[in-house]
Amino acid sequence: MTSTTVPVIFDLDGTLVDPAGGITEGIASALRELGLPVPAPELLDSMIGPKLSDALLNVAQVPADRLDDVIRRYRAFYAETGIAQSRLYPGIRELLESFAEAGLPVSVATQKPQTIARTVLAHHGIDGFFQGIHGSADDESAVDGVPLGKTEIIAAALKDLDTQHALMVGDRAQDVSGAIANGLDCIGVAWGFAPDGELENAGAFTVVASTAELLKTIERLQAIHAAAMSEVTNDGNV
Repeated sequence: MTSTTVPVIFDLDGTLVDPAGGITEGIASALRELGLPVPAPELLDSMIGPKLSDALLNVAQVPADRLDDVIRRYRAFYAETGIAQSRLYPGIRELLESFAEAGLPVSVATQKPQTIARTVLAHHGIDGFFQGIHGSADDESAVDGVPLGKTEIIAAALKDLDTQHALMVGDRAQDVSGAIANGLDCIGVAWGFAPDGELENAGAFTVVASTAELLKTIERLQAIHAAAMSEVTNDGNV
């Protein structure tokens, strides 16, 4: 690691944790129980990452007056079965351990409800690595008003880290757009759920295929930030 301490903010599902069917099976189970159509597998996969209520309305075409029931049944399945099905992606624990040893602050910004995000991270024994864990409101069933999107969740993570400078790591377009809206570079990970080209088209700094490549890219961006900070400091001393 370089001498800079620019933090890293991670998405959760598809970036740190592979839901391994826990999310898609939960959605399908809830829809079947209520006699609603179940989307094709590729559409179910596309629902991982975006806010659940939005995905149910826009992808699964759930009627607004059935949304609360679908989410309630999904949450019950996920708590009882889905979390246990999830697993860490290869190399994630080691990556977080290396950041902890280097004293590099890391945080989570996810559209998963915040309490459930904490539960998932604790289940895998990695919650202690993060300075902050930020997500959607725990009750995400409401469709009125303006819900927190990825831009606002990343902004909350930045505020908690007490910085305007960080790197974002995620697997979907909303991770990239949320990062850019906050003035951050976003590194896309190819092991998540984005269709081919989604991350690049959204403006990701680059897309990596392994945690080893992710670490090298983070180190490269850390060096760039360190050089930029040094230049600003030197200019200020002129």
